[in-house]
This record gives sequence, C-alpha cells and structure tokens, in this order.
Amino acid sequence: MTEGLSGAPLSASAARVQQALADLGLDCRITEHAASARTSQEAAHLLGCAVGQIAKSLIFRATVSGDPVLVVASGSNRVDEGKIGALLGEAIGRAKPEFVREVTGYAIGGIPPVGHARVIRTFVDEDLLAFDVVYAAGGTPNALFPIQPADLLRVCGGHAADVKN
Repeated sequence: MTEGLSGAPLSASAARVQQALADLGLDCRITEHAASARTSQEAAHLLGCAVGQIAKSLIFRATVSGDPVLVVASGSNRVDEGKIGALLGEAIGRAKPEFVREVTGYAIGGIPPVGHARVIRTFVDEDLLAFDVVYAAGGTPNALFPIQPADLLRVCGGHAADVKN
C-alpha cells in the first residue's frame, strides 16, 4: 500500500498518481488533506501559498478531432481557449465529466498532470515557470503534491505556452 507524506495510506486514486510520479523518477510526495482543495483558491489557502502556484489541470476536447487536450494552468489564470486552439490547430471546447474520466482516469477537481489513462496533448502555462515550486492535484480533490515547474513540464510532456486570457 502506498503511503503519503504523513505515513497514512493514500486513497486508490492518489496512490496511482504517486506510483506514476515514482515511475517518472520523481520523489514528489502526495499529501491528502481533510479539507477540500477542489479549487485553486482552496488549495492555496490550505497550503499557505500563492494562488498562482497552484497548477490546475483542465481537460478540453478538440472540436473537430475529438481529441483530449490538457492545459496545466496557473491557479491565478483563466485559460484562453482561442490561444489553445491556435496552438493546437483546431478549436477546443470544455469537456464533459464523463469524457474527462474516460481519458484521464480521474474525476474533475482532482485531475493530476500525469498518470492518465491515455496520452494527452499538453500545454503548460508559462507563468508557472516563474515559481521555484508549484502544487498539483494528486488524483482526488484533497490530494496535492509539490513539484518543480521544470520537472512538471518534462514529465507531463507539455509545451510551455501563453495560455491565459
């Protein structure tokens, strides 16, 4: 059984992300909290960090191909779907919860940037690169882990981009 930073067993979803991080050669430790961290504001308050340090993973769906698109955005930014569409070469729209679970293996509110059910084209908000450490969801709305932005960019196979509205 996988354990988090506190030594307590992780939930099944968080344990899958912890294993994905280990498989990627990262020593990031997921912590599951009693309080929800479903929103960037909740996560920042819980961790005592800036909202901009929260790396929120958002799944979109390309409107022509139907392919999933992951945008890992700074918690203080709104994603400009037009910019992502231009980078992708086709428009994108919000993905339905069922689609998100199908392509990632996780529910909205706890989507990690790694460990998905399938390969997803990924864009990482360049604003995240300004921080020494950022915090990403670990598979549940209560699970978070710290990661250096350069490692995040590398392990999620993302392209740094201006994604903000």
